[in-house]
Parts: sequence; C-alpha cells; structure tokens
Amino acid sequence: MRKMRLFLMVWVMLLFGAVVRAQGASGVNDHELNGSYAFSFSGIRGNASVSSVFAAVGRFTADGGGNLTNGEIDTNGVGVGTALAAQSFTGAYSIGADHRGVMTFTGPGGSLKFAFAMLANGNAHLIEFDATGGTGTIGSGTIEKADTTAYSTARITGDYAFGAAGFDNAHNRAAIEGRFTSNGTGTLSNAAGDVNAYGTDYPMTFSAANYTVSDAITGRGAMRFMFTFGGAPDSLNFVTYVVNAGKFFAMENDAVTTATPLLNGAVVQQQTPAGGFTSSSLNGNMVISLTGLSACGSGSEVPKAVVGLLTADGAGALSLTYDENYCRAPNSVSNAAGTYSVTANGRAAIAIGGYRLVAYLTKPNQVFLFVSDANVLFGPGEPQSAVSFNNGTLKGPYAGFATNPADFQVAVFSSEFVADGATPAGSMTGTEDIGAPSGPVSGTTFNAGYSVAASPTNGRGTMTVASGTGGNALLYMISALKFVGISLNDPNPAILEFELAPSSSTTSVSLSSMVLNPTSVVGGNPSTGTVSLSGPAPAGGAQILLSSNNTNAARTPASVTVAAGATSATFTVSTGAVTATTTVTVSGAYGGVTRAALMSVQPAPPPAPTLTSLTLSPASVVGGTQTSRATVTLSAPAPSGGVQVALSSSNGAASVPSTVFIPAGASSASFTVNTSVVFISTSSTISARYNGTTRSATLGVLL
Repeated sequence: MRKMRLFLMVWVMLLFGAVVRAQGASGVNDHELNGSYAFSFSGIRGNASVSSVFAAVGRFTADGGGNLTNGEIDTNGVGVGTALAAQSFTGAYSIGADHRGVMTFTGPGGSLKFAFAMLANGNAHLIEFDATGGTGTIGSGTIEKADTTAYSTARITGDYAFGAAGFDNAHNRAAIEGRFTSNGTGTLSNAAGDVNAYGTDYPMTFSAANYTVSDAITGRGAMRFMFTFGGAPDSLNFVTYVVNAGKFFAMENDAVTTATPLLNGAVVQQQTPAGGFTSSSLNGNMVISLTGLSACGSGSEVPKAVVGLLTADGAGALSLTYDENYCRAPNSVSNAAGTYSVTANGRAAIAIGGYRLVAYLTKPNQVFLFVSDANVLFGPGEPQSAVSFNNGTLKGPYAGFATNPADFQVAVFSSEFVADGATPAGSMTGTEDIGAPSGPVSGTTFNAGYSVAASPTNGRGTMTVASGTGGNALLYMISALKFVGISLNDPNPAILEFELAPSSSTTSVSLSSMVLNPTSVVGGNPSTGTVSLSGPAPAGGAQILLSSNNTNAARTPASVTVAAGATSATFTVSTGAVTATTTVTVSGAYGGVTRAALMSVQPAPPPAPTLTSLTLSPASVVGGTQTSRATVTLSAPAPSGGVQVALSSSNGAASVPSTVFIPAGASSASFTVNTSVVFISTSSTISARYNGTTRSATLGVLL
C-alpha cells in the first residue's frame, strides 16, 4: 500500500509540474498575484463510497513572477495524516490573459494543485484541482491580500463577530456564530454565541475565551473558546491566520469526532453603532446565501443551497423571498412575512413562519446567519446596494466559483467571464475550470443568457446556461460588483458566488498611486483620497475598488470611478471617534494591482477649560492706599501655550490689567487690583472672561 501511495504521489507531482510549465508561457498576468496573502479552504475528501470533511488555512507570499515562498498551511480532517500544523511549503503559479490561474503548493508530503480566478480587488477564488478517478478532494476557498502590519495580538482590538460551519467524522453538519470583544492583549470578553449542533440550536454560555497571534512573521495564531451548551461544558480550539486587523480566518484544529465537528470560517470586526446594535440595524435589503445538508426521501443526505432577499423595516418586521435547490428539486417562496429582534451585542433572532433563524451582525445589514433546523443552513447576509437592478447593472468582467461544497459529488468550478449588460436579454461568455471527482477539466467554454429585474424582487434574475449540459440558475444581485446564485438542475448544488474581475482591456493601464490628504485627522473629520492610474482610463472608465482595514476608525466608499480618458479620481474617507491614535490602511485595487496609503486618526482633544471662579482678597480696601489680590481659576489645567484671560472693572474706583496669563498646565493665576481715592464709599465689579465664560466679584472701595 505504501508503494502504491508513493507511485501515485510521484505521478501527481509530475503531472502538476507539467501543467505549471504548460501554463508558464501564458503567465502574462502573474503580476496580479503579488505580496502577502492568507487563504481559507473547505472541502470533502474521499471517493464515491466514503467521504469526510477536510479544511485548510494558511498564508504565502507571491513574487508577481510565478513563485510562491514563505508558505505555511494548517489542515484538518478525518483519519491519520489529515491534520498538519504550520507546515511549510513553496510553490508556483501562472495567470493567463483571461485572469484564470493554476497554482501548486509543494511541501515534504507532496503537492496540491489549485485552479483560481483573480478578482479586481487583488484577491482570488480557488478550487482544488487534483481529484482523479473518483478519488481525491473536492473543495473551494478564497485567497485574500494580507496586511502584515496586523500580525500581532495587539492589532486585534475591538468588537468582532465570528461564523463557521462544517461536519463531524460521520458527516453530521454543525455551525456556530457569535461575537466577542478583544482588548489587544489576548483576552476575549463579553463573548456570546449560538451553536446549531446537528439540527438543534443551543446558546453558548462562555466561561472563558482567548486569542493570540503567536507568529509575527506568518500571522498564524490560536483562539480558544470555553463554554457550556445544552448544560454540558465544551471547548473549541482554532488555528487562525490574520488577513488584516479587521478579519482573520479560523479553522478548528481539534481532533474530528462525533462530539467535535471540524468548523471552518472567519472572524470579522463589528462596526458597532454608538449605544450598540438595535432593530434599526436591520433596515432595508440584505441578500442571503446559505449552504446546508438535507436528509431526503432516499435516505441519503443531499446538499441544499438557498439564496434570497430579506427586507427588514428597521422596527422588527421583515419579509423574505428566496429560491432553493432542496432534495434535488427547485423551490421558490415569495414575500414570507416574519419578525426579528436585535440585542445590543448584534445578536438577531428571526422568526419566519415555522422557521427560526439566528444571526450576528458585523455591521448594519451584514450578518453571519444560520437556520435552526436539521439542514443546518449557514452563510452570510450582505447589504444590497440601494439601486434598482437590471441587465445593465450586471455588466463587465466577473470571476465566479462554487463555494463550500457539502458533498463529495459537488462539481466545484472557478471561472472568468464577461457579461454584456444587454437588454432585454443579456449574454455571458467566458471560460471555467471544473474540479470534479472524476478529474479536473481545464478551460471549458461557458455561455449563458441572463435577465435581471428590479420588480417584484429587486436584483433577482434568471440564468440559462447554453454550454456543456446546459441548465438554469437563479441569481440575486448584491451590488454591481457582486452577485450570488444557485443551480436549479444540479443534483448536488452549492452556492455560486461572482465578483468583479480584472478587465482584460486594462492590461496597459494600472493603478499607480493612492494618496490621502490630510494624512492625519481628528476622528469625525474627513480626509480626501486620490487614486491615480498609469495612463488614461479606458472607455467606460476604470472602477477602483476601495477598502479600509479598520472601518470603525475610517470608512471608504466601495469604489470610485476614474472617468474615461482621465488619470485620477478623488473620494472621501470618513472617520469615526477613537480613544487613542489609530493608524488605518486605505487601499485601492484595479487590474490586479493594489496601492495603499496610511492615515492617522487622532482622538478628539479634550474640551478647552472654562473659567470657574474669580476671587478677591481682601474683598474691601481703602481707596488709594490699599490693593486687593484677585485670583482666576480654570476648570482644568491650561492647554499647551497657556491662556489669556480678559479683565475689566466696572468703574474708575478700581483698575485692573487688560489680561492675566495662565501658563500651560496651571489652573489659576493672580493679579493686583489697584484703587483710587474716593469721596464716598463705593464698590467696583471686577470681571474676568475666557472661552465664552465670565466670572465676576465685587470689591468694596472705602473712603
């Protein structure tokens, strides 16, 4: 058996090498993958008879020329040899003219092969591409640009929400979601969560939780939850890889048993409103895309996929329109009425008909979501852009892939295609790579017609595939940059996700710079960003995708467009209040190139002190022969540079200097009140004025 495994390993490695070399000549876009990246992968490993869950997380550095270095990967699964911890690897990749690529990871145990498709923001979708003869791994995941300055425990600070799903060693499905607050030292407080344990929802009552970034070179870390659910104590241990200060990938690295499923997901910073989340945090349209596993009449378990549009009124009422591929049959539901409530920590309880859903918000209208039933449907809810969608909205280059396969028979794909935006019937044309159990299929032509409408359900559309074996799909637009869908004909469905891809017409024009002015602002004040291209933008303009690695401190619009023929465009960076100086990375991506700039968000200075009192000692003097000592006092120490307090007297019986100076750091100063000879006892009002406040005292001037 060991000889057979060795033979297969050598054969696969030779095959991988041949494929990479064959793609090398077409690696005209290798520059699109350049820098540090983190990745997350979920899949199923096995054959037609026996299969089990498998997952991986890690990181690598791409040199922009086809080479991967500084790779590190952690894996987990069922059986001996499936769990690897911090395994080093190198690799190679090649990206063709249509922005599809192939990639190999090579380590001590052999090689893994992936097909991937580049996105306009510099990230990528990937699928494993090495199953053969009905045996191997079927899976998919994402590659995301990593901010290496966030590779420290101290950078993980603030409120975070988490979500993860997977299977146990008997292929029973489970999911968790929740939230916590990180103090930047490794302690996670105010933790709350829910677990759908094989069809039953339990609240997670946390006793402790902690987190650390243990490797400042790779961004690898660990996270541990200790909690009770259903009255029983439990714990979960995760290996993590940092994407940026606002996101990291998390894969459970406990041994996979019937009591401990393999969960894989992400942790995302919450944009918590002042005072906490409320029902108004769900207000408007949100597109949901959920994956589950259903027990159907045949007795076998079948993947289930659901996409839909949830519309909330901000006050506790909602409606849901959705489409699903359930037990290998399509089903649609329109305008199902429901209710919801949201707690301050972002937990949302949703009831629709006889179904109960639990969500945790990462920001208004964006959630991790699961359905509390035996299908264990889990996935994201994403805010839909407030536009009326039509065919013209779905126009341009897109990259697509099949996400989170729930069964070994799912045929995952990775593709690049162009949608023409034509009305009334749009057309999509492109190329896809398919990772099927029978073996990989490279460079298959993809053709489909589509139609998107704003009514009765905004952004819902149909797709009719003309290539291959054909078929029909339903899609829901999230924005002009992204949409999701499901196949109505696939007996083993998965969520189909599509995002804006690099434009082939922009290969000669790239993003050359990102500039912020000013680079330091007090929270609450804006900065202006300017993106510049290496040459004039092509016809139709150049859409630059924008992002911030800390949206609590600084927020950008999703994109800015450089008009056709122009070389630059500006946008506004809005900032929020901070308690300490916060450095934020603002990034722009176009044509596979990412540029970034740093800005500093400063806490608001303390309010200027006010004048609290003016005192006289003594309060009565003989005019012309005696003086009084006056003292002015501030509510707080004088700021840098000190303060000038204006002085005055109500009449000539007493005179004062025009001002008195209180030095920086001091809270009071004194001055002399001189008097004149009077022929009748009288009084003078001595006044001091600063920062809109006046204080007075009466001096008796005696005969």
